[in-house]
Amino acid sequence: MKLGLCNEIFESFPLERQFELAAELGFAALEFASFTLASDVREITAEQRRRLRELAAATGVEVAGIHWLLARTEGYHVTHPEAEVRQRTIAYLQDVVRFGVEIGGRMAVVGSPLQRGLCPGVTYAQAWEWFAEAMVACADLPGAEKFKLCLEPLAPKTQNTLLFTAAEAVRMAEEIGRDNVAVILDCYSAVDMEIDFPAAIRATGERLGHFHLNDHNGRAPGYGSTDFTPILGALEEIGYEGYADIEVFDFTLDPEAQARRGLETTQQALALARGRA
Repeated sequence: MKLGLCNEIFESFPLERQFELAAELGFAALEFASFTLASDVREITAEQRRRLRELAAATGVEVAGIHWLLARTEGYHVTHPEAEVRQRTIAYLQDVVRFGVEIGGRMAVVGSPLQRGLCPGVTYAQAWEWFAEAMVACADLPGAEKFKLCLEPLAPKTQNTLLFTAAEAVRMAEEIGRDNVAVILDCYSAVDMEIDFPAAIRATGERLGHFHLNDHNGRAPGYGSTDFTPILGALEEIGYEGYADIEVFDFTLDPEAQARRGLETTQQALALARGRA
Protein backbone atom coordinates (compact mmCIF):
# COMPACT_ATOMS: atom_id res chain seq x y z
CA MET A 1 0.00 0.00 0.00
CA LYS A 2 1.02 3.62 -0.48
CA LEU A 3 0.94 6.12 2.41
CA GLY A 4 -0.49 9.52 1.60
CA LEU A 5 -1.79 12.66 3.29
CA CYS A 6 -5.00 14.67 2.97
CA ASN A 7 -3.93 18.16 1.96
CA GLU A 8 -6.19 20.31 4.14
CA ILE A 9 -3.66 19.94 6.97
CA PHE A 10 -1.42 22.14 4.77
CA GLU A 11 -4.24 24.39 3.53
CA SER A 12 -2.49 27.57 4.66
CA PHE A 13 0.60 26.74 2.57
CA PRO A 14 1.04 27.54 -1.13
CA LEU A 15 0.34 24.58 -3.38
CA GLU A 16 4.00 24.22 -4.30
CA ARG A 17 4.97 23.99 -0.63
CA GLN A 18 2.30 21.37 0.01
CA PHE A 19 3.90 19.06 -2.53
CA GLU A 20 7.43 19.89 -1.35
CA LEU A 21 6.56 19.15 2.28
CA ALA A 22 4.83 15.90 1.39
CA ALA A 23 7.94 14.82 -0.51
CA GLU A 24 10.31 15.91 2.26
CA LEU A 25 8.33 14.02 4.89
CA GLY A 26 8.16 10.87 2.78
CA PHE A 27 4.54 10.69 1.68
CA ALA A 28 3.78 8.96 -1.60
CA ALA A 29 0.68 11.01 -2.39
CA LEU A 30 -1.56 13.94 -1.53
CA GLU A 31 -5.34 13.65 -1.42
CA PHE A 32 -7.11 16.92 -2.19
CA ALA A 33 -10.13 18.64 -0.74
CA SER A 34 -11.28 20.86 -3.57
CA PHE A 35 -12.27 23.61 -1.14
CA THR A 36 -8.56 24.23 -0.50
CA LEU A 37 -8.41 25.48 -4.08
CA ALA A 38 -11.86 27.10 -4.50
CA SER A 39 -15.23 26.97 -2.75
CA ASP A 40 -16.81 25.77 -6.00
CA VAL A 41 -14.94 23.10 -7.97
CA ARG A 42 -16.02 24.72 -11.23
CA GLU A 43 -14.02 27.81 -10.25
CA ILE A 44 -10.75 25.85 -10.16
CA THR A 45 -9.04 27.11 -13.28
CA ALA A 46 -7.43 25.13 -16.06
CA GLU A 47 -4.10 26.61 -14.95
CA GLN A 48 -4.59 25.35 -11.38
CA ARG A 49 -5.49 21.89 -12.64
CA ARG A 50 -2.45 21.83 -14.92
CA ARG A 51 -0.25 23.01 -12.05
CA LEU A 52 -1.41 20.13 -9.85
CA ARG A 53 -0.34 17.64 -12.50
CA GLU A 54 3.00 19.41 -13.00
CA LEU A 55 3.80 19.51 -9.28
CA ALA A 56 2.97 15.84 -8.90
CA ALA A 57 5.33 14.99 -11.74
CA ALA A 58 8.09 17.29 -10.46
CA THR A 59 8.03 16.10 -6.84
CA GLY A 60 7.11 12.45 -7.33
CA VAL A 61 4.16 12.94 -4.97
CA GLU A 62 1.11 11.44 -6.66
CA VAL A 63 -2.40 12.86 -6.58
CA ALA A 64 -4.25 10.08 -4.79
CA GLY A 65 -7.66 11.58 -5.44
CA ILE A 66 -10.21 13.89 -3.86
CA HIS A 67 -12.46 14.01 -0.80
CA TRP A 68 -14.87 16.35 1.03
CA LEU A 69 -16.69 16.60 -2.29
CA LEU A 70 -19.54 18.79 -1.08
CA ALA A 71 -17.94 20.44 1.94
CA ARG A 72 -18.21 24.26 2.09
CA THR A 73 -20.72 24.31 -0.77
CA GLU A 74 -24.27 25.64 -0.61
CA GLY A 75 -27.50 24.38 -2.13
CA TYR A 76 -26.49 20.78 -2.73
CA HIS A 77 -27.90 17.66 -1.09
CA VAL A 78 -27.77 14.11 -2.48
CA THR A 79 -30.91 12.85 -0.71
CA HIS A 80 -33.07 15.98 -0.68
CA PRO A 81 -36.84 15.41 -1.10
CA GLU A 82 -36.94 17.86 -4.02
CA ALA A 83 -35.90 16.24 -7.28
CA GLU A 84 -34.50 19.53 -8.61
CA VAL A 85 -32.05 19.77 -5.71
CA ARG A 86 -30.96 16.17 -6.22
CA GLN A 87 -30.39 16.70 -9.94
CA ARG A 88 -28.45 19.90 -9.32
CA THR A 89 -26.30 18.03 -6.81
CA ILE A 90 -25.65 15.19 -9.24
CA ALA A 91 -24.58 17.69 -11.93
CA TYR A 92 -22.16 19.28 -9.47
CA LEU A 93 -20.78 15.91 -8.35
CA GLN A 94 -20.19 15.00 -11.98
CA ASP A 95 -18.10 18.17 -12.33
CA VAL A 96 -16.21 17.15 -9.18
CA VAL A 97 -15.47 13.75 -10.71
CA ARG A 98 -14.27 15.41 -13.92
CA PHE A 99 -11.94 17.53 -11.79
CA GLY A 100 -10.58 14.43 -10.04
CA VAL A 101 -9.91 12.71 -13.35
CA GLU A 102 -8.32 15.81 -14.86
CA ILE A 103 -5.78 16.26 -12.05
CA GLY A 104 -4.70 12.64 -12.31
CA GLY A 105 -6.51 11.32 -9.27
CA ARG A 106 -7.61 7.72 -9.01
CA MET A 107 -10.57 7.99 -6.68
CA ALA A 108 -13.09 10.18 -4.88
CA VAL A 109 -14.17 9.68 -1.28
CA VAL A 110 -17.95 10.07 -1.08
CA GLY A 111 -18.39 11.31 2.47
CA SER A 112 -19.70 14.84 3.15
CA PRO A 113 -22.28 13.61 5.71
CA LEU A 114 -24.18 16.90 5.97
CA GLN A 115 -25.04 16.79 2.26
CA ARG A 116 -26.17 13.18 2.14
CA GLY A 117 -28.05 12.75 5.43
CA LEU A 118 -31.75 12.23 5.96
CA CYS A 119 -33.89 15.32 5.48
CA PRO A 120 -37.18 15.70 7.41
CA GLY A 121 -39.81 13.37 5.99
CA VAL A 122 -37.31 11.27 4.02
CA THR A 123 -37.06 7.60 4.95
CA TYR A 124 -33.82 5.66 5.13
CA ALA A 125 -34.95 3.57 2.15
CA GLN A 126 -35.64 6.67 0.05
CA ALA A 127 -32.30 8.22 0.94
CA TRP A 128 -30.57 4.94 0.13
CA GLU A 129 -32.20 4.84 -3.32
CA TRP A 130 -31.43 8.46 -4.15
CA PHE A 131 -27.83 8.16 -2.97
CA ALA A 132 -27.36 5.08 -5.15
CA GLU A 133 -28.87 6.90 -8.15
CA ALA A 134 -26.36 9.73 -7.73
CA MET A 135 -23.48 7.27 -7.56
CA VAL A 136 -24.62 5.55 -10.76
CA ALA A 137 -24.82 8.92 -12.56
CA CYS A 138 -21.24 9.70 -11.51
CA ALA A 139 -19.84 6.22 -12.08
CA ASP A 140 -21.25 6.11 -15.61
CA LEU A 141 -19.70 9.46 -16.57
CA PRO A 142 -17.66 9.09 -19.79
CA GLY A 143 -13.96 9.16 -18.97
CA ALA A 144 -14.47 8.06 -15.36
CA GLU A 145 -14.50 4.33 -16.01
CA LYS A 146 -11.25 3.79 -14.07
CA PHE A 147 -11.88 6.50 -11.48
CA LYS A 148 -13.20 4.91 -8.30
CA LEU A 149 -16.09 6.34 -6.32
CA CYS A 150 -15.47 5.17 -2.76
CA LEU A 151 -18.51 5.05 -0.47
CA GLU A 152 -17.61 6.09 3.06
CA PRO A 153 -19.44 4.73 6.11
CA LEU A 154 -19.31 7.29 8.90
CA ALA A 155 -20.11 7.37 12.60
CA PRO A 156 -22.90 9.54 14.05
CA LYS A 157 -20.25 11.75 15.68
CA THR A 158 -19.59 13.16 12.20
CA GLN A 159 -23.31 14.15 12.03
CA ASN A 160 -23.86 11.31 9.60
CA THR A 161 -27.31 9.71 9.23
CA LEU A 162 -26.79 7.46 6.18
CA LEU A 163 -24.29 4.58 5.76
CA PHE A 164 -22.74 3.73 9.10
CA THR A 165 -20.83 0.47 8.70
CA ALA A 166 -18.51 -1.28 6.29
CA ALA A 167 -21.16 -3.94 5.67
CA GLU A 168 -23.70 -1.29 4.64
CA ALA A 169 -21.25 0.35 2.27
CA VAL A 170 -20.36 -3.00 0.72
CA ARG A 171 -24.06 -3.80 0.27
CA MET A 172 -24.69 -0.50 -1.48
CA ALA A 173 -21.65 -0.92 -3.73
CA GLU A 174 -22.85 -4.39 -4.69
CA GLU A 175 -26.36 -3.12 -5.40
CA ILE A 176 -24.95 -0.35 -7.61
CA GLY A 177 -22.96 -2.97 -9.47
CA ARG A 178 -20.31 -0.81 -11.11
CA ASP A 179 -16.64 -1.79 -11.23
CA ASN A 180 -15.62 1.76 -10.34
CA VAL A 181 -17.78 1.95 -7.19
CA ALA A 182 -15.88 0.80 -4.12
CA VAL A 183 -15.69 1.34 -0.36
CA ILE A 184 -13.42 3.51 1.77
CA LEU A 185 -12.94 2.77 5.45
CA ASP A 186 -11.97 5.52 7.88
CA CYS A 187 -10.37 4.69 11.24
CA TYR A 188 -11.93 7.67 13.05
CA SER A 189 -15.43 6.36 12.35
CA ALA A 190 -14.76 2.63 12.22
CA VAL A 191 -13.29 2.40 15.72
CA ASP A 192 -16.76 3.47 16.93
CA MET A 193 -18.93 1.57 14.46
CA GLU A 194 -17.19 -1.78 14.00
CA ILE A 195 -17.14 -4.41 16.76
CA ASP A 196 -13.97 -5.84 15.19
CA PHE A 197 -12.44 -3.37 12.74
CA PRO A 198 -9.75 -5.70 11.35
CA ALA A 199 -12.48 -8.29 10.69
CA ALA A 200 -14.54 -5.63 8.89
CA ILE A 201 -11.53 -4.84 6.70
CA ARG A 202 -11.11 -8.50 5.84
CA ALA A 203 -14.84 -8.82 5.08
CA THR A 204 -14.72 -5.78 2.79
CA GLY A 205 -11.91 -7.47 0.86
CA GLU A 206 -11.59 -6.56 -2.79
CA ARG A 207 -14.32 -3.93 -2.45
CA LEU A 208 -11.90 -1.75 -0.48
CA GLY A 209 -10.82 1.05 -2.78
CA HIS A 210 -9.31 3.53 -0.34
CA PHE A 211 -8.40 3.96 3.34
CA HIS A 212 -8.13 6.82 5.83
CA LEU A 213 -5.79 6.76 8.80
CA ASN A 214 -6.69 8.86 11.84
CA ASP A 215 -6.68 8.37 15.59
CA HIS A 216 -9.89 8.15 17.62
CA ASN A 217 -9.51 11.81 18.66
CA GLY A 218 -9.44 13.14 15.09
CA ARG A 219 -5.69 13.68 15.07
CA ALA A 220 -3.03 11.84 13.08
CA PRO A 221 -1.95 8.35 14.17
CA GLY A 222 0.21 8.53 17.28
CA TYR A 223 -1.82 11.18 19.10
CA GLY A 224 -4.37 8.84 20.66
CA SER A 225 -4.93 5.28 21.79
CA THR A 226 -5.85 3.55 18.52
CA ASP A 227 -3.71 0.47 17.85
CA PHE A 228 -2.92 0.62 14.16
CA THR A 229 -0.91 -2.61 13.98
CA PRO A 230 -3.89 -5.02 13.68
CA ILE A 231 -5.63 -2.57 11.35
CA LEU A 232 -2.68 -2.40 8.98
CA GLY A 233 -2.19 -6.12 9.40
CA ALA A 234 -5.71 -6.71 8.09
CA LEU A 235 -4.95 -4.50 5.08
CA GLU A 236 -1.86 -6.60 4.42
CA GLU A 237 -3.89 -9.81 4.74
CA ILE A 238 -6.32 -8.80 2.01
CA GLY A 239 -3.48 -7.68 -0.25
CA TYR A 240 -4.58 -4.06 -0.24
CA GLU A 241 -2.43 -2.10 -2.73
CA GLY A 242 -4.20 1.24 -2.75
CA TYR A 243 -3.63 4.46 -0.83
CA ALA A 244 -3.84 4.72 2.95
CA ASP A 245 -3.99 8.46 3.57
CA ILE A 246 -3.69 10.29 6.88
CA GLU A 247 -6.69 12.57 7.43
CA VAL A 248 -6.97 14.85 10.44
CA PHE A 249 -9.83 16.90 11.87
CA ASP A 250 -7.87 18.70 14.59
CA PHE A 251 -5.82 21.53 13.12
CA THR A 252 -4.67 23.04 16.41
CA LEU A 253 -1.30 21.27 16.24
CA ASP A 254 1.67 22.24 14.11
CA PRO A 255 0.78 20.78 10.70
CA GLU A 256 4.26 19.61 9.75
CA ALA A 257 4.87 17.99 13.15
CA GLN A 258 1.49 16.26 13.10
CA ALA A 259 2.01 14.94 9.58
CA ARG A 260 5.49 13.69 10.45
CA ARG A 261 4.39 11.92 13.62
CA GLY A 262 1.40 10.41 11.85
CA LEU A 263 3.59 8.96 9.12
CA GLU A 264 6.20 7.66 11.56
CA THR A 265 3.52 5.99 13.71
CA THR A 266 1.95 4.39 10.64
CA GLN A 267 5.29 3.14 9.34
CA GLN A 268 6.14 1.63 12.72
CA ALA A 269 2.77 -0.10 12.96
CA LEU A 270 3.11 -1.39 9.41
CA ALA A 271 6.54 -2.80 10.19
CA LEU A 272 5.10 -4.56 13.23
CA ALA A 273 2.23 -5.90 11.17
CA ARG A 274 4.69 -7.29 8.66
CA GLY A 275 6.82 -8.80 11.40
CA ARG A 276 9.84 -6.68 10.55
CA ALA A 277 10.17 -4.58 13.70
